Amino acid sequence: MTMNTLVLDQVTKTLQGHTVLDHVSLSLESGKIYGLVGRNGSGKTMLIRSISGMVRPTSGAIRWNGKQLYREIDYIPRLGLLIENIGLYPEFTGFQNLKLLAGIQKRITDADIREAIVRVGLDPDDNRPIRKYSLGMKQKITLAQTFMEKPELLMLDEPTNALDEASVARIRDDIKAAAAQGAIVLLASHNKEDISCLCDVVYFMEEGKLSVMQ
Repeated sequence: MTMNTLVLDQVTKTLQGHTVLDHVSLSLESGKIYGLVGRNGSGKTMLIRSISGMVRPTSGAIRWNGKQLYREIDYIPRLGLLIENIGLYPEFTGFQNLKLLAGIQKRITDADIREAIVRVGLDPDDNRPIRKYSLGMKQKITLAQTFMEKPELLMLDEPTNALDEASVARIRDDIKAAAAQGAIVLLASHNKEDISCLCDVVYFMEEGKLSVMQ
């Protein structure tokens, strides 16, 4: 099992004079699930976007295994990301969408993609385009792409949103399994049960500031 570390040192992000992230520091390690809670607008999603390489911080450093993001590396390599409004091609099927994404790094086969789709409770042979999916089906196909390449860093923003009870149980099992296999998991959720049953450490975010919940 590869041991990885993710370290944030005084990460700050300002937008139009407003501080969205305020000197955030934390250290995350392989095999653990970290919870991130706070009201909408507290900075949770901005923190995830900054770590993912989507939004460059104004100051501070993000380091993956000692290498600084945005300076020494452009992005974290084996990253699984679930955030709101993640890009999917509405005119393509679920399988076609995942195959396009898998083609970027070429880590997995068609069989792996099909397995990931089945795992979330969808049919890889469903010929309907994504635009005809229900909200729950869209969440499931996005979860399939998040997990399919067995990421070493898994960041999930409201992963159980719009899912039925059986799917929630399955996704929680997948999150636990990913951590058991050595992934670092960062989970943002308003679902108290997600946080209480999954997380080893919970962080609270308010007005861009981060603190550990006791």
